[in-house]
Amino acid sequence: MQIIFLGTNGWYDSPTGNTICTLINSDKYHIILDAGNGIHKLDRYIHDDLPVYLFLSHFHLDHIEGLHILSKFRFAQGLHIYGQKGTKKVLDTILAKPFTVPLSCLPYPVEVHELSEGPYKLPFPLECRFLVHASPCLGYRIDLDGKIISYCPDTGVCENAVLLAEHADLLIAECAHLPGEENPAWPHLNPQSAADIARQAGAGRLALTHFDAGRYTSVQMRRAAVADVEGYGEIVVGEDDQLLEL
Repeated sequence: MQIIFLGTNGWYDSPTGNTICTLINSDKYHIILDAGNGIHKLDRYIHDDLPVYLFLSHFHLDHIEGLHILSKFRFAQGLHIYGQKGTKKVLDTILAKPFTVPLSCLPYPVEVHELSEGPYKLPFPLECRFLVHASPCLGYRIDLDGKIISYCPDTGVCENAVLLAEHADLLIAECAHLPGEENPAWPHLNPQSAADIARQAGAGRLALTHFDAGRYTSVQMRRAAVADVEGYGEIVVGEDDQLLEL
């Protein structure tokens, strides 16, 4: 299984990278986590007719702005989009004329599915829980090829993040804040708090993404921030176009 970080920025694009999007290529499926501007690279990595699933965490623009280029792709197998209650209304609003091509006009079929908290059986096991953020945000736990991948995007420290990451083979967590930074009014993780969640959950590996573009102005800053983390093993510092084997 391959995890490809197509976009690792939060907030806006910068020389450091595109806004957040992660691709999981498994034996039977292509799984996309959020749809920031990094999504434009999908056709570099998808060259077959396996089913494509896109999971949206919430509706802040850095997580959905890449949807306007969906007409670039030719998914003969179609696209399944999943998100929280209200996803259909939001997508019908933002993916509409005169702004961009509506979903109904794309050159392949698209189905939008809305989720509540809880376990699901798609064709693969899925669990989703709400995290702590300024806007309702879903985190996901996905079972693929005998591996558990947990995805905790925009969130502060919370019990649901730990539950989603429990004994996961890989936790992909956001890291918008700088070391030591906390802001209850705008909940996000810093490198240490993300590592604390992974340690408490017993996650096998931790990969960080969604580095705030205004705070982390270089990849070197990301690496330096993670170097001081205590109480956890090696941490993957997400960079655009980075490929992780699981």
